[in-house]
Amino acid sequence: MPVIVFVTFVTEFILMGFPGIHSWQHWLSLPLALLYLSALLANAMILLTIWQEMVLHQPMFYFLAVLALVDMGLSTTIMPRILAMLWFNARTISLQECFFQIYAIHTFMGLESGIFLCMAIDRYVAICHPLRYPSVITEGFVLKATMFMVFRIGLLAIPVPILAARRNYCSRNEIDHCLCSNLAVTSLACDDRKANSIFQLTIAWFLLGIDVGLIIVSYALILRAVLKLHSAEAASKALSTCSSHIILILFFYTAIVVLPITHTAKRMVPFIPVLLNVLHSVIPPALNPIVYALRTREIKLGILNLIGLAVCFSITKL
Repeated sequence: MPVIVFVTFVTEFILMGFPGIHSWQHWLSLPLALLYLSALLANAMILLTIWQEMVLHQPMFYFLAVLALVDMGLSTTIMPRILAMLWFNARTISLQECFFQIYAIHTFMGLESGIFLCMAIDRYVAICHPLRYPSVITEGFVLKATMFMVFRIGLLAIPVPILAARRNYCSRNEIDHCLCSNLAVTSLACDDRKANSIFQLTIAWFLLGIDVGLIIVSYALILRAVLKLHSAEAASKALSTCSSHIILILFFYTAIVVLPITHTAKRMVPFIPVLLNVLHSVIPPALNPIVYALRTREIKLGILNLIGLAVCFSITKL
């Protein structure tokens, strides 16, 4: 007599949160919410300052404004869903929303890397070819470079959720994560996910490899040009304009490299890779504007002027 096997296909996923600490993971909601709020407010302050101050209407600060928008998009793609899960136990997520989150995460991460590359090129031209800077780095260049980065990652990231959606999810639907990570989702598939893993790693390392390589070349040429300057004051000024970029670039790419390494310790401390994945999506957006505000004189003065205007407006209202 033939055996009849009933296959139940998954119609939604369940986000389990941080593995190994489910009983007290809600305590993480407060620091995560504060980080998310800081990211939104700080980047909104940067955007408002650049829009308000005419002296900041320059290509370098336009790239910073684009970076602020990308940071707000990256953190908003992830944090509201995580906070809803921690505060309201909203664990279920539809397949369509999950696959869209996979696409959005890859897009914003790729955009951030691309904008860092644009900013490195901007500093290279400004320091190594200062006389050509006004004719090369124009508002048109900023627009074209940004649109190229959007289309580059926007198109290359499309196969990631499509390949994930083509897998057969016929049994498990509990994602041992607090967001829809591509590898975490496809690990639930009943069929082979090798194509997903290979494509994601190939695209990630290909794009990051190109961006990191060009960034290293740009700053190596900048360093060579700075060392040739006879004035110590001029060299210091040139390096100070790059210092904030270098700090953020090192943090962004170091965290990306550390994330795969932490997966080797997943069996011992399973929540660490998940926590680092979440923090990497919210700490850089909160950190980027703070670093620029502290290390860029024009941004610092612009923010102080904006605060002064807000205080004066509040006093007149009273």
